[in-house]
Amino acid sequence: MAGCCAALGAFLFEYDTPRIVLIRSRKVGLMNRAVQLLILAYVIGWVFVWEKGYQEVDSVVSSVTTKAKGVAVTNTSDLGYRIWDVADYVIPAQEENSLFIMTNVIVTMNQTQGVCPEIPDKTTTCESDDNCTAGSTSTHSNGVSTGKCVPFNTSVKTCEVAAWCPVEDDGHVPKPAFLKAAENFTLLVKNNIWYPKFNFSKRNILPNITTSYLKSCTYDARTDPFCPIFRLGGIVASAGQSFQDMAVEGGIMGIQIRWDCNLDRSAALCLPRYSFRRLDNRDADHNVSPGYNFRFAKYYSSPAGAEHRTLIKAYGIRFDIIVFGKAGKFDIIPTMINVGSGLALLGVATVLCDVIVLYCMKKRFYYREKKYKFVEDYEQGLSGETDP
Repeated sequence: MAGCCAALGAFLFEYDTPRIVLIRSRKVGLMNRAVQLLILAYVIGWVFVWEKGYQEVDSVVSSVTTKAKGVAVTNTSDLGYRIWDVADYVIPAQEENSLFIMTNVIVTMNQTQGVCPEIPDKTTTCESDDNCTAGSTSTHSNGVSTGKCVPFNTSVKTCEVAAWCPVEDDGHVPKPAFLKAAENFTLLVKNNIWYPKFNFSKRNILPNITTSYLKSCTYDARTDPFCPIFRLGGIVASAGQSFQDMAVEGGIMGIQIRWDCNLDRSAALCLPRYSFRRLDNRDADHNVSPGYNFRFAKYYSSPAGAEHRTLIKAYGIRFDIIVFGKAGKFDIIPTMINVGSGLALLGVATVLCDVIVLYCMKKRFYYREKKYKFVEDYEQGLSGETDP
């Protein structure tokens, strides 16, 4: 109890004040200067030069529009001779920050509402009506079962369904890709950016780009890095992928546009940087449900008024345009904050040297005597004196 009271009294009635002690030691002096130099290098080199700690920073606000160009020709037994243009393979015509190019297709033509046999698989094949349950359906079926077992061909029977007939057979994806010529299609990317803090705006079609140049240029990272027109095969190849392999089952490609702008310099030096990567995971060891595809239908009526449709299962590449970056401009507030932080960090050198001198060196007890001096209360000392 007495010890606790003494400790409390020491805490309440004692006061510490810094004392400057000059220690003439090469080891300690060199260590102190080395730590100070490291801190200065960090503050000047990293905080101010590399990270531009003297600038206020803003994030980019962006809008993107795209336009594809290219024509392909196909000649098949199902569709015959056909020309494919932008209206056929860009689905839908406009998306926000992305574009889908159809590269492969399974077409089921002239479907009507009716009853027809299901596509054979382990759940739809049957021997008699007892194998089919009327009214049943599943997520993988093409319609609602009628409960009848009917011939699919001369050798196989399947359960009959009420559906759009004939039902789609998507068991075999065309190889090579139906629109393999899409490798040479081009994509124009128009990107407008804005930094609201600095009221600074720009677009990736730079001021020196003319209409005639835009009609003839194609992006190349080495020879023409600021042309906004990209060859689809070049985009995929830049990501380390094969366009013809990707075109069969589809995929997702990212077109990354980076805007890092130092607004303390000329606005002409604020330029876009393009990079490309495949965004959907494609693992050779685990390749379940690969690629990218969806279905849509085109409806029409026969002269007799019956409703028909053409069902299209479209495989293709979706191009997502991802815009990111930041802009910086000198501002006194972040400058003063970082200068103050740097000065405070210099105190680390003193703390580190104190720890080594007072606790690690051989003469630590000698240095402690010089570092600390105990002084009694002056008034208390006077009251204890007696007159001569």
